[in-house]
Amino acid sequence: MRLISNMKSTNQTTILEFRLLGLTDDLELQPLIFSLFLSLYLVTILGNLLIILAVISDSLLHTPMYFFLSNLSLTDICTSTTTIPKMLVNIQTQDQSITYPGCLSQAFFALLFSGLENCLLAAMAYDRYVAICHPLRYTVIMSPRLCVLLVLFSLLISTAHALLHTVMVLRLSFCADLEIPHFFCELAEVIKIACSNTFINNMLVYLVGIIFFGVPLLGIIFSYIQIVSSVLRITSVGGRYKAFSTCGSHLSVVSLFYGTGFGVYMNSAVTDSSIGNVLASMMYTVIPPVMNPLIYSLKNKDMKGALAYLIVGIPFV
Repeated sequence: MRLISNMKSTNQTTILEFRLLGLTDDLELQPLIFSLFLSLYLVTILGNLLIILAVISDSLLHTPMYFFLSNLSLTDICTSTTTIPKMLVNIQTQDQSITYPGCLSQAFFALLFSGLENCLLAAMAYDRYVAICHPLRYTVIMSPRLCVLLVLFSLLISTAHALLHTVMVLRLSFCADLEIPHFFCELAEVIKIACSNTFINNMLVYLVGIIFFGVPLLGIIFSYIQIVSSVLRITSVGGRYKAFSTCGSHLSVVSLFYGTGFGVYMNSAVTDSSIGNVLASMMYTVIPPVMNPLIYSLKNKDMKGALAYLIVGIPFV
């Protein structure tokens, strides 16, 4: 932990690096943790790349739903790449340091990609709403232009959200204790170790976070209320099942993303345990990117067929 003191007679210092304490300081567990996270990272990359390649190569998947899915897979790859490789390097080199610019960059991209996934899930819910509630106008409403605009708008507001918090961290000063009890520079953990007043930062985290994540979630809930209402008006049991089956994968991914995120919020609200916060954060930064490809490949017949043809050259029946 290297510091250069300012010429002013204050506690503030010019920061060269932080220390990421990781999951544990037990050296005997480090090889196991390294192997586990390397495996999870490789599965994440491979699974999501297969989803993207399947969507690109199969003309039957050139629809709004799979366009959003391929963007979600790309986002999951970026989410994992933001946090896991640096952790693996730190374990392998036995060096827990991360530079100040590197830490802020990691916090920025972690916020950016989690926010982008949040917005993409809302766009996918809107797509399912239009498909089921307005099937005759689906191709007109969900035009390629609208789909691209939704993705670009999601990227824009996610970038603005991440940039706001990152810029606000720049106003904070840090003293001697630069140890972050985490495996990556999570925004909340960086704010905790600041030695200046963090009231504004904490208020922004909660207020902006509630709006930024709450509005898309409300949009998803509203979409599914309308979907359920429309499906219940279908007299055929087979028709109801077919309508609901198109939403099954998306609902599973939504439950996983918001369920783990809510778990992190509740855990931080009821406990100050560093280990508990790290494990809770791992649930929303590591698990969803791994599980999303599995959920869509197992629950979606069209995706099964595209993946089977992509991997072995034989269509799935």
